Amino acid sequence: MLQLPHQSLQVAAVTPQRIPAREDQAGPWHAEAVCRRDEAGLFFAPSKEPTAARLSREEAAKRVCARCPVMVECREHALLQPEPYGVWGGLTAAERRVVLARRRRREVEVEVEKPASAA
Repeated sequence: MLQLPHQSLQVAAVTPQRIPAREDQAGPWHAEAVCRRDEAGLFFAPSKEPTAARLSREEAAKRVCARCPVMVECREHALLQPEPYGVWGGLTAAERRVVLARRRRREVEVEVEKPASAA
């Protein structure tokens, strides 16, 4: 999702370094984003949106993301920035916070394991 200013909890274990370069495109990754062509209003909440309406809108946005050829790039962008609002790469802001927390825990676990395995 990319409509500036901001975008199925499928947790991508893909680190930014492992995302393949999109050599087949001339422009930036977001030029191919499905959300640029339609449904842009699905990705960001209007003010004071009722919970049921928000959940319905987010599910519709995730369906758009699911068919997007640059979903992984979009998700990684939102995680690296981090984007505080909207649905990006099939994840809501709350889901992205969970992914980031898991990544931080994994990084800490790896750091803790390094000295033990070196001994």
